[in-house]
Amino acid sequence: MFFNFVDELRAAGIAVSFKEHLVLLEALDKAVIERTPEAFYYLSRATFVKDEALLDRFDQVFGKVFKGVLTDYGQRPVDVPEDWLKAVAEKFLTPEEMAAIAALGSWDAIMAALKERLAEQDKRHQGGSKWIGTGGTSPFGNSGYNPEGVRIGGEAKHGRAVKVWEKREFRNLDSTRELGTRNIKIALRRLRRFAREGAADELDLDATIAGTARQGWLDIRMRPERHNAVKLLLFLDVGGSMDPFITLVEELFSAATAEFKKLEFFYFHNCLYEGVWQDNRRRWTDRTPTWDILHKYGHDYKVIFVGDAAMSPYEITHPGGSVEHFNEEAGAVWMSRVAQTYPATVWLNPVPEAQWTYSQSTKLLRDLIGGSMHPLTLRGLDAAMRELTRKKG
Repeated sequence: MFFNFVDELRAAGIAVSFKEHLVLLEALDKAVIERTPEAFYYLSRATFVKDEALLDRFDQVFGKVFKGVLTDYGQRPVDVPEDWLKAVAEKFLTPEEMAAIAALGSWDAIMAALKERLAEQDKRHQGGSKWIGTGGTSPFGNSGYNPEGVRIGGEAKHGRAVKVWEKREFRNLDSTRELGTRNIKIALRRLRRFAREGAADELDLDATIAGTARQGWLDIRMRPERHNAVKLLLFLDVGGSMDPFITLVEELFSAATAEFKKLEFFYFHNCLYEGVWQDNRRRWTDRTPTWDILHKYGHDYKVIFVGDAAMSPYEITHPGGSVEHFNEEAGAVWMSRVAQTYPATVWLNPVPEAQWTYSQSTKLLRDLIGGSMHPLTLRGLDAAMRELTRKKG
């Protein structure tokens, strides 16, 4: 079964080495955990999973491989007839009845009672409040109601079981799923790097140990305190065709502001021109000249554009092409200036990548920033952060 587990993990895209498999077997041989499914789940997850984005896939594989493996909380496995576990009724309870079946108690108490009833019960039970079965109010079985129940077989009905092995707590971290604020943060963290800055007021432990060993006496070494050195300019397209992506962009903006202390953001519409703004309610009365941005923020800033790149090509290639005002210089001129000023520039596009070829404006903007356009998915965001990390300002 363990070899099958490893094969399934690899098939799901989780890189599992033979050495890690041996580490897991050694840990089991030395009894470093209790002999419970829960303890084995956490041990194997800690051994095999090295990327948070793979946690949900691990949960799916674990549930698939070990589905049907029943355990009696560390004791001898109990053979429960399969037909006992089929749901045949849904019992509707009044508020008084629900109040009458208060939680049995702690997890240990529930499992102790479960062991006792499995030992006593020798036939199928349906309904009721004590025996293990279906549609009742006992804490054990399937399809019944108890605020601290243990589901045995079947499918969850009320979502109240304490222990449901198929429950996946990390589904929003799967790189194949939609973005959310938490996994956006995870992807953005790849960009964070630290530089040695400031006064030498932090103990350099490694250098101190090495110096002491070399000199023969205590050789205390200090180093500058580490500070987050990432500087980020974020340009967000708003309005028009971007309206369907408001929630997604809000999540990205929320994650970025939480992850980066040195973050400056500006809004634009469709393509970058001579002015941007920070308050959409004052977009016409309080604008920041793009020239000021290019002169104020140094070349070491990373730049991220977020937009669907969907517009008339004339909005990019011609003066006066903007749909909102008369722009004296073409949007392409301003995009080229940004790309030249900030070598580390990428564009995140919420439109699926397969649709980019149908938009001439998307191709134009992609070419203007050297091809550095990525889809606004977790995988695309991760690729964009890797690219920004490689590029030097």
